[in-house]
Amino acid sequence: MSSTKELEKNWVIKDRVYKLNSDRVPIVKIIKSRNLYWFDEELGYEREIKLTTNQKTPFVDEFKGEARLDNIIFRDGFLSVPKNKQVMQKILSLYHPGKDNRYIEVDEVKIAENDLDYLEMEISALNSAKSMDVDQAEAVLRVELGSKVSNMSSKEIRRDVLLMARNNPEMFLELANDDNVSLRNIGIKATEANIIKLAADQRTFKWGSNGRKLMTVPFDENPYSALAAWFKTDEGIEVFQTIEKKLK
Repeated sequence: MSSTKELEKNWVIKDRVYKLNSDRVPIVKIIKSRNLYWFDEELGYEREIKLTTNQKTPFVDEFKGEARLDNIIFRDGFLSVPKNKQVMQKILSLYHPGKDNRYIEVDEVKIAENDLDYLEMEISALNSAKSMDVDQAEAVLRVELGSKVSNMSSKEIRRDVLLMARNNPEMFLELANDDNVSLRNIGIKATEANIIKLAADQRTFKWGSNGRKLMTVPFDENPYSALAAWFKTDEGIEVFQTIEKKLK
């Protein structure tokens, strides 16, 4: 808590928008606008708050004359309060106990900044997808589409990787910059081509030609993620290079 002077020191007069802090909102929602209390540290006591249409302050101890009460009504989850309704704005933005809990004030500048960040990220993802070679695009797509990628043409892969970059740029960029994604894709393709085999219990990789054991998958790990990590080891890199040659 703090004093009213401290809270209102940097107050800006402007139009404001408030939004109910819930995924499911009613068509009309009335929240409490009277019998509210706010502790003023400077004065040392709780001050009663009421929303009125004819007072210049939300604090009952500063009212002059008769008070005409007003309501706080959200419609479809939103409430727009013009700058001429300063009492309602100050109650909602500064003093109401439901602030940041039952509802939030919509920060238009922050929303614009977030929108800009997202658009820039989307552009970056699309540029990355456009310049990506087919093998890497296949690796990224396989994370989302699984074995379906194996039956796709190069044009289908290029189309779908662009759609993925547009629809989920953050995930796309994360996958595009993950070395393990490409390594995991090589492992899956090698298995599909019967160059290596994954045991039925998902715990062991072997050569497809002679059944010689390559590696054991650690308990509770995805077999292809474990294989990708193993490809980076001194032993695994030689196997990886052999697999790459066989896949060409």
